[in-house]
Amino acid sequence: MAVTHPVGRNASARKYDILTALGASALASDKTRRTLILRFLTLITARYNWRSADLCVGRAEMARLWCVDERTVKREMAKLKAMGWLTVKRPGARGRITSYRLDLDRILSDTRAAWTNVGEDFVARLTLETEPAAGQGAVVAFPGSKTVPAPDLGDGDEWSLAAAVLHTEDIQSYGAWIRPLTRQGRRGDLLLLMAPSRFHAHYVQTHLLDRITRAVRRIDDGLDRVAILFPGATL
Repeated sequence: MAVTHPVGRNASARKYDILTALGASALASDKTRRTLILRFLTLITARYNWRSADLCVGRAEMARLWCVDERTVKREMAKLKAMGWLTVKRPGARGRITSYRLDLDRILSDTRAAWTNVGEDFVARLTLETEPAAGQGAVVAFPGSKTVPAPDLGDGDEWSLAAAVLHTEDIQSYGAWIRPLTRQGRRGDLLLLMAPSRFHAHYVQTHLLDRITRAVRRIDDGLDRVAILFPGATL
């Protein structure tokens, strides 16, 4: 496993997955570990610089964020370093705060048991991201153009054509998030798409709905809205 830090075109998706893995692990843990992970998760969300892979926060600031004293901060940070989730990037010195970075390999390995609580799609996606392709030493972060075929245009419906547009625009997002969506029909200017799980639907709704809606409008100007459903959901 050798996960690169989330920067570039698909950074937001990978960051979201890492934070989700931490949250799911916290909810599946005992009270002491849950509190530690929650503090860690909040610190990452508030102060981690994903682009430079850098966490540089003073003890007093962490104590304020966590609503604890500085002795507790020192103890919790020692635990996180002992777990391997934080590694020292630049040691502190007089007038300079210690800088840390996340060890994403270790975090994902230690939270793996909780992935199934999120959903099978989440497990499949993170497994693809963290496990080397057969016969290769490098990690394949997301499906590439050779492993994600273009959608079948045989049906010729508006969603197949819009999906082809989305495949061309961003094959990685298409393979991970858009390809699993299935057409459920339309109601007037509303296109109904079904996601494989609640989590998948929430992610698409939050991060990709505008892009999908634009593609659908390009194909059929009679469509103006897209709804992302999940099994058991109703409009």
